[in-house]
Amino acid sequence: MQHAVRPRTLLRPGPMPAPRPRTARVRSLIDADALRVLHRAARVLLDDLPQLTDRLVAVLQEQEPAYRTAVESDAAATWQEVHRSLRHSIASLLDPTGAREGARRCSWKIGVTRAEQGLPLDALLHAFRLGGSLVWQGLVDETSRAAPEDVRLLVHVASDVWNFVDEHSTLVADAYRQTERQLAWRRENRVRLLAAALLDGTSRIADLPEAAQVLDLPEHGRYVVVAAAGGRLAGCPGAQAALAPGVRVHWHTGVDADYGIVPVEDGEEPIVQEEQPPGARVGVSGAVDGLAAVGDARRLADTALTLCPESGGTVRLTEHLPAALVASSPELGAALVDRLLGPLAHLEPADAEVLLDTLATWLACDGSAQRASRRLYCHRNTVLNRLRRYEQLTGRSLSRPSDLVEVTLALTARRLLHP
Repeated sequence: MQHAVRPRTLLRPGPMPAPRPRTARVRSLIDADALRVLHRAARVLLDDLPQLTDRLVAVLQEQEPAYRTAVESDAAATWQEVHRSLRHSIASLLDPTGAREGARRCSWKIGVTRAEQGLPLDALLHAFRLGGSLVWQGLVDETSRAAPEDVRLLVHVASDVWNFVDEHSTLVADAYRQTERQLAWRRENRVRLLAAALLDGTSRIADLPEAAQVLDLPEHGRYVVVAAAGGRLAGCPGAQAALAPGVRVHWHTGVDADYGIVPVEDGEEPIVQEEQPPGARVGVSGAVDGLAAVGDARRLADTALTLCPESGGTVRLTEHLPAALVASSPELGAALVDRLLGPLAHLEPADAEVLLDTLATWLACDGSAQRASRRLYCHRNTVLNRLRRYEQLTGRSLSRPSDLVEVTLALTARRLLHP
């Protein structure tokens, strides 16, 4: 009996791994040899670190003027900084992973410190490039001395050295710029705080020398404060338009107005533009002595600003002192209005308005009924009759100086308190 013959299963081999290219293996061996050469030379540099530091400090003094000044001002601190930076740089060549964070912290701190000291960033980056060149030259020199045949292998690790220099140059620049921004913000904030304290009148006597230095203003000079609001003057430096070009001023942005602290000579007033943009209002204080009195000048400038009509314009306080007196004490102004103009309240509003308008026009015309009549388009006798009627209703005499002063102030208060 014949047995069926089972077909024999043929085992097919799987795909054979591709043979490793010879060039890759050669490259791997070269890289390993290059690292060995690099590490051997780096360990020698690390042992010789003080001398390497001396060389780099000498190069910096020779080639970088900013570092020459730094060395002259504090040689020990500069040497220690260079020493730490070189130590971290060479350690990173020996152990890139383990030494990375320490090296980064070192470079970041250098960037921060040098920004705080005001060393130019270009000088700092130049120092890092010089340090990288010195380390590379040290590796080449040591390898040439110990094993000249291995110098060619350093080419394969050159990128490790220069990538480190590039990475840390970027890192130190980032630290420098970040610190520079923080310092600028602090300076600007300090300027704002000092100016605000001067204008508020809350500056301490001990802070005045710093305020004078920071704001570039003489501590004991004479000052006028300009208050600008409305129109296109809102916001510095737009408020500069309130003053003539070339006027020296420090502007400070306030909540309701911008304030300019203007140094002036004795008997001099700041040149203020008479015509302002539509709706722009400018108040100018009288002069005060010293930065300590700038707060008083600011209050006077605010008073002058309240005297500006809503349509805009410029008011110098020294030219409107009676009105300023009323504006600075609204309660007394209201009492004047009630006492001098209150008796007209029982008249018809239109009649009372005619009397008050005639009185105000007569005063604006320096007491000339003839000129007032021309402005009011009526006869001179009509003006005189209205004035006599006011005198009869109030019991005041417009020919009596004290009554005339009170009436003038009362009309001013009425205009300011009831625009």
